[in-house]
Amino acid sequence: MGTTKYTEEELVTALKNGEQSALSFLYDNYSAALFGVIMRIVESQPPSPSDKENAEDILQDVFIKIWRNISSYDKSKGKLYTWLINIARNTAIDSLRAKGHAFKNKIQSIDNSVRSINKQYTTTIHPDHIGLKSLVGKMKPEYQQLIDKLYFEGYTQEEAAEELKIPLGTVKTRARSAINQLREYFKEKDAIIK
Repeated sequence: MGTTKYTEEELVTALKNGEQSALSFLYDNYSAALFGVIMRIVESQPPSPSDKENAEDILQDVFIKIWRNISSYDKSKGKLYTWLINIARNTAIDSLRAKGHAFKNKIQSIDNSVRSINKQYTTTIHPDHIGLKSLVGKMKPEYQQLIDKLYFEGYTQEEAAEELKIPLGTVKTRARSAINQLREYFKEKDAIIK
């Protein structure tokens, strides 16, 4: 695990150049979300004690597919995050179908489920456990919308500006204000706990 950081464009270029450090960065930063997508699909079938193990195997297959197919990624067709999630979703469905599972329940579309998946499966902090969801719910609507895009849906600031049709400077200012509000909340909460 290195300290290398990439913009989305740099990450795609590094992956296309076959840089191992880029794959490590991709895994460290995206595996939890992809695992969440996979678990959601695996859990849509009758429960099995090996669900988590199956999901881990599928996740490994997903990263192999990403590595082998990164040259086919086209940023003009969507964000890297969406492309990765589609690979995870399709690989999970294909894997379960190969094992004879029939999909009786409709699987939510990626757009509708990414946010809930990110809340369910995370390698760091579950927002509901620290009261983040209730705090964000108390913020101004424009802050709530921005926090959702940036932190729960994986948008960059530029993508959020484009999606919300507001200037990039406004996105940066609102994000900074929202983060400062969150920071103050956690300072207060920490003081109460101590």
